[in-house]
Amino acid sequence: MNIPLDEKNLLLERIRCSLRKLNNLLSLSKIPLQLVTADGNTIVELNPSPDFCKKICQRRRDYICEDYHNHCVAPDNTITRFTCHCGLYNFVIPIHTGSAGLQLFLLGGQIYEEQFVYHKYMLNAGQLAKSKKIEPQEVAKAIGRIQSMAQAQITTYERMAQYIAHNLAEDLKTSDTQAGRLSLEKELLERKIIDLETKNSFLVVNPHFLFNTLNTIARVAYYEKSRKTEELIYCLSDLLRYNLKQDNELHPLSEELENIKKYLYIQKIRFKDRLEYEINIPDEMQQYQIPNMILQPLVENALLHGVTPKCNGGNIRITARKQGEDFTLFVNDNGYGFPPEILSLVADGDYSRIKTHAKSGIGLLSTHNRIRHYFGTPYGLTVRQSDFSGTTIAIYLPIRQ
Repeated sequence: MNIPLDEKNLLLERIRCSLRKLNNLLSLSKIPLQLVTADGNTIVELNPSPDFCKKICQRRRDYICEDYHNHCVAPDNTITRFTCHCGLYNFVIPIHTGSAGLQLFLLGGQIYEEQFVYHKYMLNAGQLAKSKKIEPQEVAKAIGRIQSMAQAQITTYERMAQYIAHNLAEDLKTSDTQAGRLSLEKELLERKIIDLETKNSFLVVNPHFLFNTLNTIARVAYYEKSRKTEELIYCLSDLLRYNLKQDNELHPLSEELENIKKYLYIQKIRFKDRLEYEINIPDEMQQYQIPNMILQPLVENALLHGVTPKCNGGNIRITARKQGEDFTLFVNDNGYGFPPEILSLVADGDYSRIKTHAKSGIGLLSTHNRIRHYFGTPYGLTVRQSDFSGTTIAIYLPIRQ
C-alpha cells in the first residue's frame, strides 16, 4: 500500500473495528470471502478460502491467485463476476476507502455452481500434484472439499457481500471512527432483514403453489385410504401457513397451542414411543393475547436438546398459571438440561450475553427480546430449572384479552 505507515496502521485499525461490527452478519454467510489490497495481498479472510485455492492456485497463502488479481481493476463500484481456469465461480467488489493510496476489494465465491459441478471431476489431480510437488491424495481431498451451490443461494450471498462492502466503505470514508455507527436497534433490524432475505431466497417455490400441492397430495392420500398420511400433510400445511405470519399483532394463546399440537403430532409420528407430550392449559386462559411463535422455539429446543439425546426418549409438558394481572407459561422436559456454558450465560438473567454461536440459547434470546419489545422489561422468560432431571422454562406475560 503506497501510503505512510501511520496512515496505513490507522486505516487497518478502522477496518478491524468495522469488521467487528459486522461479525453477526458475517456469521450468516456460507461462502468464502476475503478482503484484499489492489496489489493482491490478503488483509483478512472473512470466511476462509478452500484448501484447493490455497494449495494449488495461490503463489503463497497471503496472496490471491492470478485469476483474482487480474479482476481487481474495476474503476467504480461495479461488481465483477468471472469463472476461473479451474471452473470455480467468483466475484470481486471494489471498496473505495477515501484514501488515494488505498484501494480494497472484497473477493467472494471460489465455489462451483451446481449446474457446472462436473468441472470438479475434470481436474487432473495427478498433474496438479506434480506441479506443486505434493501428494495426489492431498490434491484429491482438496478438490472434494470445494463447495457447490445453487445460483439462487450464490445471488443471496453476493447481496450480503455487497452490503458488507458498502458498510465497510462508509466507515473508512469518515475521519471519525464512531460516525455512521449503527445503533444496536438498527443493527438488529438490518440483520433480521438480511436473514429473512436469505431464507426467502431459498424458498424459490411460491407458497400458494406449495400449499395447493400439499392439499392435492392429501386428497390423493384420502382416496387411497392413507388417513395418517393425509393428517400429516394437513398438519404440515397448517404449520407452514402459521409460521409465515410476520405481523406484529397479538394472537390468542389458543392459536399458538393449536400450532404446537400439530408440530408435536408430527414429531410423535416420527419418534413414536420415544416422545410423550401433554398440554394442560385452562380454556379461559387460552383467550389471553400473546405474540405469535413464542412457544414454538422453546418446544423445539425441549425436543432437540431434552428428549432426542435420551435413549428412551422423554416427555414435554406445557402448562400455565395465573398470577394477579399476569400469567406464566411453563415449558418442561425431562431431558438432561442445558449445557453448563448456556446456564452460566443466563443464570443472572442477562440474555444479552448469549452469543450467536451458542445455538441452544438463540431461541431463548429471541423470545425474551420479543416479549420485552411487546410488554416491557418486567416480562420475558427465565430458566426455572435445568439439570439432569430436566429443564423448565417460564414465560412471564401480562394478561391481555
